[in-house]
Amino acid sequence: MFSHVYEHRVRFRECDPMQVVYHTHYIDYFEAARTEALREMGLPYKALQDSGVIMPVIDLGVRYRRSAYYDDLLAITSIIKEMPRVRIRIDYEVRRVDEPDLLVTGHVTLCFFDAERQRPVPAPDSVVATLAPFFDSVS
Repeated sequence: MFSHVYEHRVRFRECDPMQVVYHTHYIDYFEAARTEALREMGLPYKALQDSGVIMPVIDLGVRYRRSAYYDDLLAITSIIKEMPRVRIRIDYEVRRVDEPDLLVTGHVTLCFFDAERQRPVPAPDSVVATLAPFFDSVS
């Protein structure tokens, strides 16, 4: 299993008139968290795109439990529980930094996709090699 924590300070423009984070911004937080997780692993999206592989979202879910507010410092944890094949699922947990209570949970499934041929492809070797140490076995 791989996990990574990304921190984000809630900006005023991300809130509704009650200073509560507007629900759609969590999807942006998820994207930023996974982008930084991949970058930290040595797999920046740009390198995948330059190799001809894109990763469209094919499934997304969000569960709202508690509100986050303007100026909260959030910890968004990205979790990869299974070795990717053609698809990769990433789960998310959102909390205030240094607080145990979950505010939001979610997941996104992306597909490895050959941009030129316009078809799904197996996870690139670079992705498999980078993630392999986090799993007991590559199956």
